Amino acid sequence: MCGRYAASADPDELIEIFEVDVNGLGDPSRSLLVNPQAPPVGSPDFNMAPNKQALVVLERRGRDDQADQVQRHLRPLTWGLAPSWAKDVKIGVRMTNARSETLFDKPAFRKAATSRRALIPADGWYEWQVSPVATDAKGKPRKQPFFMSRADGALTAFAGLYEFWRDPSAVDGDPGAWLTTFTIITTAAEPGLEQIHDRQPVVLDPSTWDAWLDPSLVSPGAVRDLLHSGDPGRFQTWAVSTAVNSNRNNGEALLTPIDESEFKGVVNPATGEIIG
Repeated sequence: MCGRYAASADPDELIEIFEVDVNGLGDPSRSLLVNPQAPPVGSPDFNMAPNKQALVVLERRGRDDQADQVQRHLRPLTWGLAPSWAKDVKIGVRMTNARSETLFDKPAFRKAATSRRALIPADGWYEWQVSPVATDAKGKPRKQPFFMSRADGALTAFAGLYEFWRDPSAVDGDPGAWLTTFTIITTAAEPGLEQIHDRQPVVLDPSTWDAWLDPSLVSPGAVRDLLHSGDPGRFQTWAVSTAVNSNRNNGEALLTPIDESEFKGVVNPATGEIIG
């Protein structure tokens, strides 16, 4: 699964990289957070967690006489997909990820997979390796966080889906009536990364971005083909401090590699050797 990631790119940079037509960062959007988001949406966030709003790239057709026009948007969406038919948006907490293998089998994801696909820009993602030998203070297997990013230093773009949910209690015209949410699609971890966790996000290469976002691509087979893009070996990984365990912690220091002297029962992803 992917439960945390880092996203530090400036909105203007994302607009250029993804060739965005419409910057929706300043548009009214509904949040599920009780307190103001910190860091604010659009600011560098090195500990992006579920229920936060994150910048997402998507394409939408125009309405009425502009239905043949497609524009690419950059919008703040809430992480944790709430289907349009959901009675309670809290369901999104259980839908932060969607498995690529069963994408078209699940009612929550089936329709979005053919009509509401998105790209989630990131620096990379965190995953926790369960130690086969070390335990924590509670006697449970110790979990060591790792950070994964593209080895070529390029921006990471997760494959995702998005959905619109309308609050049935809201009046017409209320800008807070609509909640727009997203989920990150995952797949089996590639060689090396599977030593950390058995799942990883689907990371799409730039050559597939246009096809993935294209709302006219509705064939399940074509969508599945895009989810298999990318060869193994694209990523680098290193162990980081357990400070990332708390979503209250933030800042670029979370990405700092820890020294092997701090390892406690950590499996080296490259060799399988247990260190510490």
